[in-house]
Amino acid sequence: MGSSHQEAQSAPAQGLAQLVSRIATWLNSAWIRRTWPFAEFGTGTSVHWSCDISRRISDAVRLGEEVYLAPNVWLNVVGDLSSAEPRIVLGNGCKIGRRSTISSKNQIILHEDVLLGPSVLIMDHNHEFADTDRPIHEQGITDGGRITVETGCWIGHGAVIVCSRGNLTLGRNSVVGANAVVTKSFPPFSVIAGSPAKLVKTYDQQSKKWIRPND
Repeated sequence: MGSSHQEAQSAPAQGLAQLVSRIATWLNSAWIRRTWPFAEFGTGTSVHWSCDISRRISDAVRLGEEVYLAPNVWLNVVGDLSSAEPRIVLGNGCKIGRRSTISSKNQIILHEDVLLGPSVLIMDHNHEFADTDRPIHEQGITDGGRITVETGCWIGHGAVIVCSRGNLTLGRNSVVGANAVVTKSFPPFSVIAGSPAKLVKTYDQQSKKWIRPND
């Protein structure tokens, strides 16, 4: 009886907290859309008030229409910011899960309707560690590469996509399993998992079924 009474009392408070959070997110989205120099900030795009996006790097970020950035997402751009080319591009309808990080030195492109689960990391560079006589934090970052995630992909919880050099492309409508570590390209309609990530299934156009590579 006591527990039910406490839950009943807490429900309005939870509802109020959610309402306040939604209002804060709406105000935050409206404010940065109008006052920050984003390369693009599309209609219907929502950036949760807790997201970490520096105004300094906003002109290197392009957000399409109906993009959603969940709580505590971090968008980061490192290196020279003078390039006119956007360094982070999130296409129309992309949904970025809680606590996810997208860190770009060269360019990271997520095409339309890409879905990221919570705590995903996408990074097109890494820490340099070639000099064993110096602390790694003093050695800067690698030249890195470029990452493209094509339309309709789903990246599972805790997955990592990192490109040390060249171009890494994840083909359209692919699925990356939870906690996978992706370091190379995969074709469209792939299901990949593991560390390092390997092809688990692929979609066969003739049979219209998902099949294992050895079948």
